[in-house]
Amino acid sequence: MDTLQKTDLQNIINNSIEKSSSYQEYRALVKELTDKNLSTGDTQSEALSNYTMLNDRRMKRWDKTVKISEAVQEEVKNLKLNQTWLVLTESWCGDAAHLMPVMNKIAALNDGIDFKVVLRDDNDDLMNQFLTNGGKSIPKLIMIDNENGEVKNTFGPRPSEATKLVNDYKAKHGKLTPEFKEDLQGWYNKDKGQNAISDLMNLL
Repeated sequence: MDTLQKTDLQNIINNSIEKSSSYQEYRALVKELTDKNLSTGDTQSEALSNYTMLNDRRMKRWDKTVKISEAVQEEVKNLKLNQTWLVLTESWCGDAAHLMPVMNKIAALNDGIDFKVVLRDDNDDLMNQFLTNGGKSIPKLIMIDNENGEVKNTFGPRPSEATKLVNDYKAKHGKLTPEFKEDLQGWYNKDKGQNAISDLMNLL
């Protein structure tokens, strides 16, 4: 990446950070949308409103129940970091509902991590810089070094084990069926955020 491209990317990131919310503000927004039977994003539908309501419940549950081992907590607390974690999401996204509480819990362990949330459809320039196999898959976490503005790592839209399950199923069946999506939710519930914690630790 040449200097001009690097500067352009940093400008795009900085513009999105200026519009960002804290995790707590995002959770309040999702709750408010749930009460109004709405969702975030450019498209509104009954299905997306229902997913938003379901995800509000999921995040509420994971906010309370995600467990991070004492060893991992100590490791994160002792890291010397100065990073912004900027995550692209939408309220209707099931993967995001499972993963964002985990990201937030890890970030909260270290004062050197500033966790910020932006909506995908409001940040198209940013999303287009961080596509997954050409698609605007979310959640997408961007880890930014605050000292030089460089992107250190990215994470998402799924933890490594879930990504393998999805890729294997697509290779065999061509597309994801409603039944598979239900099985994937079962995987998240059984895993309890542990694969995501492991993946995030590998990126720090």
